[in-house]
Amino acid sequence: MTPPAPARDRLRVAIQKSGRLAEPARDLLAAAGLTWRESRDRLFCYGESLPVDLLLVRDDDIPGLITAGVCDLGVVGRNVMQEYELGRESAGHEPVLSEWRQLGWGRCRLDIAIPEDQEWTGPAQLAGLRVATTYPRLLERWLRDQQVEAQVVPLSGSVEIAPRLGQADVVCDLVSTGGTLRANQLKPVTTLLHSEAVIAGPAAGLEDSRGELAELLLGRMDGALRLKETRLLMLRAPRAGLPEVTALLPEGGEPTVLSVDGTDEVSLQVLCHSAVSWQRLEELKRAGASHLMVLPVEGMLV
Repeated sequence: MTPPAPARDRLRVAIQKSGRLAEPARDLLAAAGLTWRESRDRLFCYGESLPVDLLLVRDDDIPGLITAGVCDLGVVGRNVMQEYELGRESAGHEPVLSEWRQLGWGRCRLDIAIPEDQEWTGPAQLAGLRVATTYPRLLERWLRDQQVEAQVVPLSGSVEIAPRLGQADVVCDLVSTGGTLRANQLKPVTTLLHSEAVIAGPAAGLEDSRGELAELLLGRMDGALRLKETRLLMLRAPRAGLPEVTALLPEGGEPTVLSVDGTDEVSLQVLCHSAVSWQRLEELKRAGASHLMVLPVEGMLV
C-alpha cells in the first residue's frame, strides 16, 4: 500500500537532471514564471517566485518518487510512466499515476526493428525469436495482445547493437529519427507506443495547498505552451479586398480590423496558433496585403 504523502505547503516537481527532456522541462517552467535557487549539488532547486521546488533526478526514478510522495508531479516520458505502472500491475498493485498534461515535445515511438535485409510480414514473424529491449513490460503486453510467444531479452542500454553481438535477433527500442537503427543495419517495422513528455501526477489528485499550487502552475504552463507557437500577424489591405485576404489567414482567433484614416485601407491583426510561413505571407501579398509583420508573443491574458 502506498504511504500517504506528507502534508506540505510547497509543491515539488521532479524533472530529469540530464537527458533530452531536461532542458525543455526547465525552459517550460521558466516560461511559466518560475525562478529558483539551486543547491550546491545541483539536485534541488528552491522556488523563489512561487513555492514550487524542483528535484533533479533520473527519469526512471520519477514515477516511484511520485508514488512515494517524495514529489508531487513529474515531467517524464509516457514510455517510462507506462513501464512503471505495468511493473506495479504485475506485482498486484493498483495504478497510482495518471497523465495530467501532454506536453507535445520529446516525441518518439517504441518500435520493433528488424535487420534491414529482412522482409516484415507481421507480428507472427517474431514467434520464437529473441527481442532485446529496455522496456520489457511494454513489450510483453504487446506480445500478449498479438498472441505471439517470443523471448524478451531485457537490456539496460545500447539495445540497437544486440543483434550484432548475438544477444538478440531483433530489438524493441525508442525511435525518434531512426539514425541509430540505420547505423546498426536495422529498420523499424511496427510501433508499440507513441510517446512524448507528459506531466505525471497522482491519479487521486493532490490535497491541501499543493492542489491549488498545481492548478496555478498547470494553468501557467498551458499558457506558455500555447504561446510557444503563437504569433501576431499584422498587415494592411484594401477594404474591397478584405474577404480575399481574410480567407488566407492562418488558423487563429478572430482578426481585429481597424480603418486607416484618410485611405481606403484597413489595418488587420490576428493571433495565429502556429508558425506563419513565407509562402503564406507571399499569398497574402498577392491578394493585396502590404506591410506584413509577424511578431512573437511573450505573454497574454484574456
